Amino acid sequence: MNERLERVLQKMEKKGIDQLLVSDPLSIRFLTGIMVHPGERLYALLLRTNGKHTMFLNYLYYVSDTGFEEVWFSDMDDQIGVLTEHIDTKGVIGIDKTFPARFLIPLQERCPELKTVWGSDCVDGVRAVKNEEEIKIMRQASVINDMVMERAAAYIKEGMTEKQIADFIEAEYYKEGATGLSFDTIVCFGANAADQHHSPSETRTLKAGECILIDMGCIWNGYCSDMTRTFYCKSVDEEQANIHDIVRTAVEKAEAAIKPGARFCDIDAQARDYIDEKGYSEYWKIRLGHFIGQEDHEYGDVSPINKNVAEPGMIFSIEPGIYIEGKYGVRVEDLVLVTEDGHEVLNKVEKKYRIVG
Repeated sequence: MNERLERVLQKMEKKGIDQLLVSDPLSIRFLTGIMVHPGERLYALLLRTNGKHTMFLNYLYYVSDTGFEEVWFSDMDDQIGVLTEHIDTKGVIGIDKTFPARFLIPLQERCPELKTVWGSDCVDGVRAVKNEEEIKIMRQASVINDMVMERAAAYIKEGMTEKQIADFIEAEYYKEGATGLSFDTIVCFGANAADQHHSPSETRTLKAGECILIDMGCIWNGYCSDMTRTFYCKSVDEEQANIHDIVRTAVEKAEAAIKPGARFCDIDAQARDYIDEKGYSEYWKIRLGHFIGQEDHEYGDVSPINKNVAEPGMIFSIEPGIYIEGKYGVRVEDLVLVTEDGHEVLNKVEKKYRIVG
């Protein structure tokens, strides 16, 4: 039995779940190495603490020799009936975060004695702690992100559009062997930077004195990178420079607090309290960071309500910001790995404000 699967079973036992339906294709890939894109069809891995595991597979999926009991079906079969034949319908079953309501509700209706409980954390908690192979991949994904961010900074010129810069970034990723984007690249100028998920405009052109906020990430060997830097075209005024320094210092204060055993709420407080002290708390209303791995946003976050503690192998973002509607926004973001005795910042691009263009 592989080590990841064993860790999931241990979490199931601790939670009192003896059967768990895993439907998230990325979680199934994490546990088995098998990747399927199921669309609207049933696809699941049934884990049992007794060691008997079952994969439910449509004949359309090109899969073989899974190493588990395989239950095959077609679109014409009663898929809920197929499930009920293989689960303990009078017991407790854990359900993960992606199991569709179109399967879950009929299953509950057909099996009134079956108790369904939240079980996603049994897998997601294991995914949150990366092993050495995963850490190596994510370090390299961040190396690529650093390289491309530096190239973007050198490329930016007054008069360019947001979309032009975003397209440049994406092309550079593929030159470095990336297989995709962690998320749609965010490039925004001036007042657009106050919109935290702005889509790059094909017509908005860069003017001297404006900020350029770039939030970007690529996929390399199945794992994501993510970082943000804010630059300034030709010049930066005193107010923007001051706000940038506040955000940068907030990042550094939070990162300095990261070590095994540190509570995520306390890491968040390092940045949040500093921004509050400087009088800008009303311009930052979101959490400090999110976990990352096979997906850009994975289970776990760095926020005031998360009392859990950091463990070696966890990787998450630290990304405070100040967003002033109608004027501009500043965000600085790193990915940070929790090590055995502290932390490692995966992004090396300078966090201080920089003049470009």
